[in-house]
Amino acid sequence: MKDFYSSLLAIALVVGIAPVAAETIKKTSSGICHPPASAYYDRTQSFIAFDSVEACLASSGRLPKSLADEYAPQSLQSGPKSHERSAFGHGWDDVDGDCQNSRAEALLATSSTKVRFATEQDCRVVTGRWISPFTGKVIQNSSEIDIDHVVPLKWAWERGASDWTRTEREKFANNMINLWPVELSLNRSKGAKGPDEWLPPAGQCGYVARFSRLVRMYDLKPSASESAWFKTFLDNCGR
Repeated sequence: MKDFYSSLLAIALVVGIAPVAAETIKKTSSGICHPPASAYYDRTQSFIAFDSVEACLASSGRLPKSLADEYAPQSLQSGPKSHERSAFGHGWDDVDGDCQNSRAEALLATSSTKVRFATEQDCRVVTGRWISPFTGKVIQNSSEIDIDHVVPLKWAWERGASDWTRTEREKFANNMINLWPVELSLNRSKGAKGPDEWLPPAGQCGYVARFSRLVRMYDLKPSASESAWFKTFLDNCGR
């Protein structure tokens, strides 16, 4: 019975009908964590309640952009000592606030046909027509797709991104030039490897050229051996 009433209380907090303490952090259905200092705090009526910003962020939430630097945990402001996905933001960002996050935007931008969304209110892309840059195969179901970071976040972290601001890392993680829809299995196989350790089955020259372009664009610092590998590989592509 005690567990039953605990469940009811949890449901009440989710829909925002329980009394709210002054320091309650409100997490919206879109994953934004609103502390009392947020301009949208009082207007947020439907939410999941958290006792702290850290707890909300740990649940895959993210802060409003205006508060990201002020409320981000100190370990992220100064930069963690090893790569953490959260240092590049929490999940896919909706930069322009149109309900379509970076994953959806990448799927929209690369589909050769009109995509279909889950519902009019749900901006998740469910079908379209994508040609994988890793294999050349056609994919029509978005559930079979991972959005690959051409330059993996961990790879970038170890070559200069650890010195960037949180905002700069978030922009990098959501830059459309760095996002490719590819097969789930191949993206998992690639992991955080650079081109000298992993190459796709097809389109290798285009892949390495884009990887190298992003390295230059963001002034990342590959090792001397990695830089030499890039040059040799791309020189051979031009022959």
